[in-house]
Amino acid sequence: MTGSQRVVLLACGSFNPPTNMHLRMFEIARDFLHRTTNYHVVAGLMSPVHDKYGKEGLVNATDRVQMLRLALNSSAWVHVSEWETHQDDWTPTREVLQYHQELIDSMVNGNVDPTVKRQRVDGSTAWLTHLSGSTDAVTIKLLCGADLLESFARPGLWKDEDIEALVGKFGLVVITREGSNPYKFIYESDVLTRHQRNIHIVTEWITNEISSTKVRRALRRGDSVKYLVQDSVIDYIYKNALFDTHNKG
Repeated sequence: MTGSQRVVLLACGSFNPPTNMHLRMFEIARDFLHRTTNYHVVAGLMSPVHDKYGKEGLVNATDRVQMLRLALNSSAWVHVSEWETHQDDWTPTREVLQYHQELIDSMVNGNVDPTVKRQRVDGSTAWLTHLSGSTDAVTIKLLCGADLLESFARPGLWKDEDIEALVGKFGLVVITREGSNPYKFIYESDVLTRHQRNIHIVTEWITNEISSTKVRRALRRGDSVKYLVQDSVIDYIYKNALFDTHNKG
């Protein structure tokens, strides 16, 4: 696309388990950006959180990575990044974006240090190879739901410098539901208002209330989650008795 700015959409989360809504977010965001901006989305990344995140009921990273791989098997442009799960501890979202931005810059510019080179040969970063055909810059943007945007207002949850970097340096693509009012929330925040041009609000008009929490509840109760989660992921969950499914089936 002539004159377009190349971007990679990155979503951080537990993905416990990954649902069809997690996958839909990427499609919705890409459609919106291609239709209303000069951004060209070249890849999507899903970065599952580290095991030490401490969330109750969080299954181990190995299982969550495998479920993501299965869920994304039919996608040609969204991929799993395992980097966050391989760290020694939980990593702040800002640092996750910074790492991936530096990784992309190294590939595009050809300045690959030994640490990044080792990451490149990992199969989970094979998506990088098609970025090397052009020297045009590629920027990372955080793909998230409106709940993350609103969490910026919770005292003590985010460092001010992290919010500044996420919104000012990288930018947000926020998937929101009909009836919500993210613009009011942005208006009430000085930081968000200052960087409003770097926040893209995408309304999901085809409402979808699927959440990992609701899927886990259904699984515990032995209810069907077909069409909420990819079939391959459902099979994996039951095969490995995840989410208290050992007595179900």
